[in-house]
Amino acid sequence: MIYFKLPFDGRLLSADEKNIKNAVNFYSYNGLDQISFHGNIVEVNSEEYTRVSITNKELINDPTNSAAETKEEYCKTLQEVIEVIKENNLPKLVYSRRKIFTDFNTVDYKESFKNLCESYPNAFRYLFNDGENAWMGAFSEVLGKFNKSTHKFETMALAGTLPVSEDWSEKEIEEQKPVTTYIQNILKNYSDNIQQSDTYDHISGNIKHLRTDFKTHIKPEDLDKLIQDLHPTPAVCGIPKDFCNENIRKYEKFPREFYAGYIKIETEESILYFVNLRCARLYKNAVHVFVGGGITAQSNPEKEWTETELKSEAILKNLAIS
Repeated sequence: MIYFKLPFDGRLLSADEKNIKNAVNFYSYNGLDQISFHGNIVEVNSEEYTRVSITNKELINDPTNSAAETKEEYCKTLQEVIEVIKENNLPKLVYSRRKIFTDFNTVDYKESFKNLCESYPNAFRYLFNDGENAWMGAFSEVLGKFNKSTHKFETMALAGTLPVSEDWSEKEIEEQKPVTTYIQNILKNYSDNIQQSDTYDHISGNIKHLRTDFKTHIKPEDLDKLIQDLHPTPAVCGIPKDFCNENIRKYEKFPREFYAGYIKIETEESILYFVNLRCARLYKNAVHVFVGGGITAQSNPEKEWTETELKSEAILKNLAIS
């Protein structure tokens, strides 16, 4: 079962499972795991949806029985990560953590998903349960958008995070620059004509990011390779990619699973790719919220902790619990 809404689109969509065509594919961060929903993409009848029940009682128990990092543990590890960044003169490395929520009896995930859709109309929003894995998320970062008719390809550099009311500091501005350069350099391998926008504010609920848009035209046969080159972007990994991935495995206390992976949706007109950022894995007895941040030499562990707390609200404030 999957339900989803595209950005700025009020229609509730699903995959009808009437054929073997891949409609929606979730790819894990490390690229080793994939969850696919088959069939045609169809709009869900609102009457039919009102009869659906989706609660935590229908999910599996958390088999990990793991505890989330405390603030002290997070700040201590993050200081070690900052030292690695300084020693190796890295522009950026992304470090993430889990926030584990267990203080509930029942969660109505259908109502939670409705809350999420209303809170983030400009995001790709989804809820799925395949029997073993249940996830929910809402996020705005487009890894790629390909028009099948015109062959136009669009992507974005999205980095830096602050509460909407605060002003950008040098830390966030410097964090976004290498993401923009990275995407620009990859696109140059596929096209000689790349349009790049000015950098501007991208609002997502209670927080904002710095965003730069890119447009170009590519050959259809290059699309899969281009996506593989782009993922993982510096926004979810860091620069250089291989070195940062090695240190992510070394310092993070958990596998990322589908967090910071990407989702592919194919319609009649387009192929869309979204980065799976503001998301949570759902269990009968726990909700694992995945949150991270771009760490630079100027990062402050206390401030980074606060940033991840803000990001976790995307899921937690929308849970319908009792």
